[in-house]
Amino acid sequence: MNPTRLYALVVKEGLQVLRDPSTLLVAFVLPVVLLFLFAYAVSLDIRRIPVGIALESDSRAAQELATAFSGSRFFSVVPARDSRELQAALVSGRIRGYVVIPANLDRRLLQAGREPLVEVMTDGSQPNTAAFVGNYAQGVVSNWLVERGLAAPGDIRLVPRFWFNAELESRRALVPGALAIVMTMIGTLLTALVVAREWERGTMEGLLSTPASVVEILVGKLLPYFGLGLLATLIGAGLSVTLFGVPLRGSWAALMLTSAVFLVPALGQGLLISAVTKNQFVAAQVALLTGFLPALLLSGFLFEISSMPEPIQWLTRLVPARYFNAALQTLFLAGDVWPLLLRQLAAMAAIGLFFFAVACAKTRKSLEVS
Repeated sequence: MNPTRLYALVVKEGLQVLRDPSTLLVAFVLPVVLLFLFAYAVSLDIRRIPVGIALESDSRAAQELATAFSGSRFFSVVPARDSRELQAALVSGRIRGYVVIPANLDRRLLQAGREPLVEVMTDGSQPNTAAFVGNYAQGVVSNWLVERGLAAPGDIRLVPRFWFNAELESRRALVPGALAIVMTMIGTLLTALVVAREWERGTMEGLLSTPASVVEILVGKLLPYFGLGLLATLIGAGLSVTLFGVPLRGSWAALMLTSAVFLVPALGQGLLISAVTKNQFVAAQVALLTGFLPALLLSGFLFEISSMPEPIQWLTRLVPARYFNAALQTLFLAGDVWPLLLRQLAAMAAIGLFFFAVACAKTRKSLEVS
């Protein structure tokens, strides 16, 4: 790779970006509009969720209460003997909450409501899910006590606690996910349109006929959009923290690193689409079908992946936005949890390298044919 040629290609592409109003519109205006929509106009309801039951007592009452939770068609119960066994599962997202049935449950029953019977811990990074778990757990306990004749309806009081998002503001979960959608549009849609435009006008063939290698040309074209994506991420994250009040508990360095890695599959997918279609209209349609819609529907942003059919859950593993959405929610609401972040980064990098390899091969083949 020749640094001089690469620098010239990057400067050329950067000037073209600055001269194209539509590119700047997609990169800076559309993200702000989408963030406002997702922050203020979207609300979600969850109906089924995996929860843990920490059964710390062997008494008959404790066994019956655990059975009441297990028999619910709304909960998928993960059993445990100690709450510490479930904390790692809650942090990693395998469960969305857990209920602790304490060892002194029988004594608490005799105290007639002076002390909460059970402890309910939920994952506040999914506010609607957390509220559902807390409210339905209260209903299960209340119905169980009424059936045993220990209390009348309305006599039971539970004080649930919510991890990561104690206020249960849906905005704090939606805005990080909206950033993933925005970055998908900037990376995939914008790159597919711009490079397809080069194919349509015949300037791409002109570049490929120069002494510059295919890799130099592709990297030179994508680097300006890589920088554009990082700048858009910085602006979107800044708006999320300052305007929408979403806390960033992780570091800005980790956020930018995660965004940079996500841009690899996003840009690679856009490049592959443009190399295959070579037409702006077709590229836009394919980018929406294979980039935007999967990011919106299959990333866990709007719908819980665990509630999807098993084949669809496997399909989500091919969607880079799934890993980026999970990483953003971890960074914003939990912090720099590197054991989780590294898995997301590795998955995004692997998908990105695949896209780039196929795009390079397709571009080289197109040059040979022409």
